[in-house]
Amino acid sequence: MAEEKQQKKNIPSNPLKGKSPKVKFNFYWIYGIVAIIFIGLTFTNWGGGLKEADWGELKEMLTSEDIEKIVVVNQEEAEIYIKPESLNESKYEDVKEKGYNGTGPHYKHTIGSYDAFKEDIERAQEGLENPVYIRNEKRHNWSGEILSWILPLMILVVVWIVIMRMMSRGGGGGGQIFNIGKSKAQLYDKETAINVNFTDVAGLEEAKVEVMEIVDFLKNPGKYTNLGGKIPKGALLVGPPGTGKTLLAKAVAGEAQVPFFSISGSDFVEMFVGVGASRVRDLFKQAKEKAPCIIFIDEIDAVGRARGKNQITGANDERENTLNQLLTEMDGFQSNTGVIILAATNRADILDVALLRAGRFDRQIHVELPDLKERKAIFNVHTKPLKLDKSVDLDFLAKQTPGFSGADIANVCNESALIAARKEKKAIGKQDFLDAVDRIIGGLEKKNKIISAFEKKVIAYHESGHAAISWLTEHAHPLVKVTIVPRGKALGAAWYLPEERQLTTFDQMFDELTAALGGRASEQINFGQISTGALNDLEKVTKQAFNMIVYFGLNEKIGNVSYYDSTGQQEYSFHKPYSEKTAQMIDEEISALIEKAYKRALEIIKNNKDKIEKLAKLLLEKEVIFSEDLEAIFGIRPFDEQKRMMEKAAEEEVKKLKANNNKTKKPRASLPKKKATSNKKEKKFRYLKKLSNHNPM
Repeated sequence: MAEEKQQKKNIPSNPLKGKSPKVKFNFYWIYGIVAIIFIGLTFTNWGGGLKEADWGELKEMLTSEDIEKIVVVNQEEAEIYIKPESLNESKYEDVKEKGYNGTGPHYKHTIGSYDAFKEDIERAQEGLENPVYIRNEKRHNWSGEILSWILPLMILVVVWIVIMRMMSRGGGGGGQIFNIGKSKAQLYDKETAINVNFTDVAGLEEAKVEVMEIVDFLKNPGKYTNLGGKIPKGALLVGPPGTGKTLLAKAVAGEAQVPFFSISGSDFVEMFVGVGASRVRDLFKQAKEKAPCIIFIDEIDAVGRARGKNQITGANDERENTLNQLLTEMDGFQSNTGVIILAATNRADILDVALLRAGRFDRQIHVELPDLKERKAIFNVHTKPLKLDKSVDLDFLAKQTPGFSGADIANVCNESALIAARKEKKAIGKQDFLDAVDRIIGGLEKKNKIISAFEKKVIAYHESGHAAISWLTEHAHPLVKVTIVPRGKALGAAWYLPEERQLTTFDQMFDELTAALGGRASEQINFGQISTGALNDLEKVTKQAFNMIVYFGLNEKIGNVSYYDSTGQQEYSFHKPYSEKTAQMIDEEISALIEKAYKRALEIIKNNKDKIEKLAKLLLEKEVIFSEDLEAIFGIRPFDEQKRMMEKAAEEEVKKLKANNNKTKKPRASLPKKKATSNKKEKKFRYLKKLSNHNPM
């Protein structure tokens, strides 16, 4: 017992015990108290507890002469007063029990019509010596009348406050009603630092060089200002979705060690007039106070769309007013020393021209889809937290994901981990990554989808036609694998490995058209009829043929003309940039080009019908085949060897040109330091010689 008491003594007492928590006073409590008082006064009726007497009871009271007086209030209700001596009777015991044995009133009677009620009272008292006469009173319910016009006003004020709080939630100053025009930008400084830096951003080497210079300018401004340089006003990150624009901005916030304001373009746009412009002003006001600093506006196209292009609402809307204020703040009459604006968008073509001029966004940093080396670097970053098997080769994965963005690669890594966990594996293998790529490109496998035997055969021949023509044509993309297992909406699919090329010729695009029509051509040759399975192929072929003729100028009849609009202004135009006659000619040339490719596909299928039949049977048996199976049936592609030889010859030619350039270079001149030193010695020698020859007088 003694030990237990000692332990209890050693336990520290709770300092908050016995103390009630302090409740902070809120000004809105006053509104609530006043509202409760008014409501209470309205619904409190001092005579509300009186018993209602019907006409029969009232008539009996009149005939027995028990009523002292009748008071009619506002010609709506009659208050009945019973004589004190009559209250002692047994029929009025209920009034005594309720405590109405005083001066009264004791009963009430609701009046329908005052005139009729008055006549009934007089008729009931005919022949009585001392009749009771009606008294009229007019009373005012002040609390009810005041509340009748205050309560609606209070409801409107409460609704307005709620709306303002909802609209300004997340804004500065706690989101109160008068802070709706405050900026919603999130500030990152020393206390709320971001842990992302440039080492976490892989594959954007050129973009990082541009952005790192801005960071270096903020850290060491004297390095540039000593030479007369000025800090750039802004940099615009342009690129497809998922390429890492926002991630790059986060890295800038982590590296800069200066205040960083982050806001979305949609945060400026509100339903109230003037709110967007007010938030822009407040944002730049805060930024000037924190200078040097960086402002990052994500998805700036929400507020920076070209002015005067909206055909419905005209030019004077809230978004354009916000843009005007943004333009003024970025490069207006007042200078923003030490404030750099970073912005990101994937729709630079629709931005206003004034926003893109020098002095506002001085630099446009293009963040493109990663190439082979960059994809490997991105895989290296995203596979660090994963438990990988020895079979995983990052070079192989980078080759298998052409056209993937950084976000897609991150999704592949995450999906591979989920697939491996679903299979109860302890490490992620090569096949898990391939399954993840297939899952993202084609969708989830649907092995339980009901497909008849004939339909499955048609699908096998269709996919065999694609695979065969892509293998037998020179410029088509090499095949990786073919499957007839349904994925997503597709009943079958073929995976190709596109080349990393920047220029495309007519022959290359024509071979791709032919390969895309190979499925329908295979159905025509092997079954004598075509199906609806080529819908996706026809859509892709039509778009590519249109681009070849209308955009790239790869048609002899149309000529070297391009109707492509890089500014994106045709989006708002109701007219085509060519005549109806030219449109008819374009339609004819598109149809002719596609038919030419289809005839070529039919010819290739006819010449290799037996091999395609073998491939289709193998596909029906295995459901999934790879490039090795095609090589076993069709042999080695001769075009691959030719491409390797051409690449090798081009590399050797470049090396020879560089070597010849080095041979023809002139020898370097003598160093200026040595020359300056010899001149200095020669001047000194002449001076001493002059002194020695000088004879004083």
